[in-house]
Amino acid sequence: MERSLNKMKKNNINSTRSNMMKDNELFHVVHNVPCGETPYVKAKHAQLIEKNPEMAIVWFWKAINTGDRVDSALKDMAVVMNQLDRPEEAIEAIKSFRPRCSKTSQDSLDNVLIDLYKKCGRMEEQVELLKRKLRRIYQGVAFNGKPTKTARSHGKKIQVTVQQEISRLLGNLGWAYMQEAKYLSAEAVYRKAQIVEPDANKSCNLAMCLIKQGRFEEGRLVLDNVLESRVLGADDCRTRQRAGELLSELEASLPRGRDAEMEDFLGNMLDDDLVLGFKQKTATSFRSKRLPIFEQISSFRNQIVC
Repeated sequence: MERSLNKMKKNNINSTRSNMMKDNELFHVVHNVPCGETPYVKAKHAQLIEKNPEMAIVWFWKAINTGDRVDSALKDMAVVMNQLDRPEEAIEAIKSFRPRCSKTSQDSLDNVLIDLYKKCGRMEEQVELLKRKLRRIYQGVAFNGKPTKTARSHGKKIQVTVQQEISRLLGNLGWAYMQEAKYLSAEAVYRKAQIVEPDANKSCNLAMCLIKQGRFEEGRLVLDNVLESRVLGADDCRTRQRAGELLSELEASLPRGRDAEMEDFLGNMLDDDLVLGFKQKTATSFRSKRLPIFEQISSFRNQIVC
């Protein structure tokens, strides 16, 4: 009897422990945080559960210094620093500690650096890094000769093709050139990106480059393709809205015709008395075949020419 009771108690204890372990595992799965008591785990807990980014940075530093998941700790710390508007610190941290990281993590650290350079306005460094990443793809280094690679997007693993990665990098490179007002270079990059993987957003950026160069008809053709849904992603409401705004900007930038310019010029010259005189003369007959308003301003012809 006593043995039976002890066995029941032991089973209940084991069952309780098992349930607690399951609840603990479920908690970490739901909140996407790792299990354990290491510095990196505490950093992720502070970042994602406690919503305390400053404390998370402290624990990320400890994780790096103690060698606890250095690859992830450095990348995550740089992201948190960027969110706290401390991108310069994040750049220095990556440059200082990336030698401690594995070879496989260097590409993801470069992606973080690109965002940090963009945040700081350090366009030359961003351009150079983007070019280096493109060279690595063309040399077959970045994808190890494979057509796809595994990447992370919003915490989820996804498969990225070579074509998608080249298109993404070219899009970023074109945007960096635009920030430096190098519209001819940006145009060349966006045209390459459209050959690799055309999409509506890059089409809008290409149109902007053409507008900035005064090539309005070419820009209009590109925007028409977006508004007529001839490009991938043209159904997106925000992209179509942007295309419409660029088209309005294009129309406003078009050189005005001579008739419109003369109309404005005469409108500025004609005062109320002159307009009144024009109204009075409309009730009488005119010997000349010219319109009354030109008869009225004929004495000012030499002034207008000047």
